Amino acid sequence: MANKYRHELKYYISQADYVMMSNVLGRTMDADKNANSRGEYFIRSLYFDDVFDNSMREKLSGVDGREKIRIRIYGLSDDVIKLEMKRKDNGFICKKSINLTREECDSLLEGDYTFLLYKKHPFARYMFSQFATRLLKPVVIVDYTREAYVFPMEDVRITFDKNIRTAYRSTDLFNKNLLTYPAVDGYDMVLEIKYNRYLPTYIRTLLQCGLSIRSAVSKYVICRKYEM
Repeated sequence: MANKYRHELKYYISQADYVMMSNVLGRTMDADKNANSRGEYFIRSLYFDDVFDNSMREKLSGVDGREKIRIRIYGLSDDVIKLEMKRKDNGFICKKSINLTREECDSLLEGDYTFLLYKKHPFARYMFSQFATRLLKPVVIVDYTREAYVFPMEDVRITFDKNIRTAYRSTDLFNKNLLTYPAVDGYDMVLEIKYNRYLPTYIRTLLQCGLSIRSAVSKYVICRKYEM
């Protein structure tokens, strides 16, 4: 199956910008179906890197064709556990994922990834090769609350990632009492805009993107730099 590449725009924004845009989007776009009554959901990601921290170094150096690998859970529950790879090529992003059971996730965190060979999905075997050749290990937790809106034309997805936090040198993924710290200084949150071929003029007008300055935001790097 061919990789599906998409555009991804990122911005640091203030609380004032958020209030303005959230009010507009809430009246004109559909909220993410997974959101709670407040229109939000909680995400915890555990990122992996090799002994040389190549994922972080490649991001900081702007290397093209780079990948980030993570486990992602929602609401601190093990009901849905995703092993994901996010790749960036020529300014476009592609994300692939497979679901893990809690037992598989625990095995992976203990350094046993052989179960990936027995999953039928081709991406599982690719992940096996990555863990086997790069000796990937869990390095940092990234927590945040996400408010998301969707628009069917060009599969537009707009998210506000709030209260971005990291656990200081802990990778205890399912610990509900994990002590975390704010990771973003000088701004309130991160706005992300994803779409297929083009961003519809209607959406661009709602967001007034021309008033913002794009940034190469990486929540992974933000949180790793915090503890290094």
